[in-house]
Amino acid sequence: MKKSENIEKKINEVLDRIKPYLENDGGNLEYIKFEDGIVYVKLLGACAGCSMIDITLKDGIEAMLMDEVPEVLGVTRVE
Repeated sequence: MKKSENIEKKINEVLDRIKPYLENDGGNLEYIKFEDGIVYVKLLGACAGCSMIDITLKDGIEAMLMDEVPEVLGVTRVE
């Protein structure tokens, strides 16, 4: 397995642990890609229009990914 594939596998494992919490509030997210240290995600359902999503994205999703996958430098959402 290539290093980038291993990183993406770890990223998806973390995201899979986060998704049930988002789903409880009617939302979800979709992994798009990992590029230059940045994880790109698309927010779905209630998350897409939630006023708290920036806090959830930075303090929750980004913090967990950066803590568990050292190669991750940040998270950005795409429309």
